[in-house]
Amino acid sequence: MAIIEVNHITKEYRLGALHSFKQTLHNTLARLRGDTPQGRPLFKALDDIDFKVEEGEVLGIIGHNGAGKSTLLKMLARISVPTRGTITVKGKVAPLIEVGAGLVPDLTGRENIYLNGSILGMRRAEIARNFDQIVAFAELEEFIDTPIKRYSSGMQVRLGFSIATSVDADILIVDEVLAVGDLAFQRKCFDRMEQIIKGNGSTVLLVSHNIRQVQRMCTRSILLDHGRIIADGKASDVTEMFYQHSNEKVLSDQQNKLTVNRRVKTSGEVELLGIDILSREGQCIDQIESGDILRVRVKFKLLRSLEKPEIVVGTHTTDFLYLTASSTAMLDDRPNLCAGVHEIEYIVESYPLVAGNYCVRIAFFDSNRRPLFSGETLKIFSVKAALRETLEPELRKLNVQTRWRLNGEIYPTIATCDTIQMSN
Repeated sequence: MAIIEVNHITKEYRLGALHSFKQTLHNTLARLRGDTPQGRPLFKALDDIDFKVEEGEVLGIIGHNGAGKSTLLKMLARISVPTRGTITVKGKVAPLIEVGAGLVPDLTGRENIYLNGSILGMRRAEIARNFDQIVAFAELEEFIDTPIKRYSSGMQVRLGFSIATSVDADILIVDEVLAVGDLAFQRKCFDRMEQIIKGNGSTVLLVSHNIRQVQRMCTRSILLDHGRIIADGKASDVTEMFYQHSNEKVLSDQQNKLTVNRRVKTSGEVELLGIDILSREGQCIDQIESGDILRVRVKFKLLRSLEKPEIVVGTHTTDFLYLTASSTAMLDDRPNLCAGVHEIEYIVESYPLVAGNYCVRIAFFDSNRRPLFSGETLKIFSVKAALRETLEPELRKLNVQTRWRLNGEIYPTIATCDTIQMSN
């Protein structure tokens, strides 16, 4: 049975600030003449959104910034209303949107628990029953009777999250709140969410830019783009489509020589001249097969001689998850490099990543580990599925060395390794 029904909703906003005096006078004169005054343009934050959510379903809502995700959640939480269309929500809703925004600075932690719990629909007896658990989860036993204006920002969001997730609700609406606090508390937040999902059987709507989090927690996902639903289905399928769209945009930007999301820092002593992906035969390519050799050739210029510099070359995903790397520091006899042009190759005999788009990162250090140059997304290349590959990409990220034993006979797969070679 559907617990949420969204029927062809549209949300429009008027763009721009208030009219200037000149524009206001012009519009007044237009009305006096019987003409239609000039209005500010309308912006559709959501455009004809239509879907249902079944009871107990965990739905992830993903998309780039400005896609309409938070606008949709605010309407489902009854914070905002649609311009057109209808929303039907059956059951008690607990919105975890802008956690900590409702805390009153001059009140103590204890007073804020009772105030915010009441706002979220909890009875006083229910708040009292859960009080110790709320305080313990937020790790604020020593400070609970201190005004929260003296709390750090991390302490405030811990308290806000703890209060919000203590509500016994039929529907939990979560907007980017699993990244609150330090890493240890983020782990607690994640465990609490999994407990709510698996233990309580609540219906959950989750917005997150952490796509792997959506893959793990959600059974279904919706992909928004410019206020419209462009995909709705199994979470793994929709998130892979999101990655594909993101990677295609990055590749398109690079091919059209537009600005890509590069991160470069330099001391001015190293100048990067070019990066190429090479085939086994040494030809420049943009794509390799999963498990095939990866050769990254880097040409660079040193503006001064360096004694035993360290060079690091590696790869990462388009969302900056580091994957592989190797350093010339591992060489027994690291060479000195004179001023001028040099060339280095980073070679992975069997690149172990599944099909997708990946990036090259490079760093240079002097013999004292002083940074000379560091850069990410310096070259983008793609990996295609191996011909005999049968597993779907979302089932793993690595093709690592394995062995199978069948009826006493061993069947090995390709090994992987990293090497670096350098020449002047």
